[in-house]
Amino acid sequence: MIRVTVSYPAQANARFDHSYYQQQHARLIHEQLDAHGLLKLEIDQCLADGAGKAPQTLAAAHLFFADLAQFQAAFAAGGKVLNEDMANYSDIVPTVTISQVIA
Repeated sequence: MIRVTVSYPAQANARFDHSYYQQQHARLIHEQLDAHGLLKLEIDQCLADGAGKAPQTLAAAHLFFADLAQFQAAFAAGGKVLNEDMANYSDIVPTVTISQVIA
């Protein structure tokens, strides 16, 4: 199984609308990717770092697919729409990490 993590790093004066992200963008992710192999979507709203201070990441989405090829096909089909929606909730450029789930 593949996990794709899209993280939004905390930045001074950055804009991130958690409500829009959790409600509207999450629905759009499902609309665009479910038919192309999205198995599960998890969304995090980061609260603090390990010391209880401000988190280094504001939010993250974890998208699960059976394999890398399925993820690539899904994003080829729906990625443009998802990328265009980013302006509606944030001005932060996200980082993307693709992982093999091993346990």
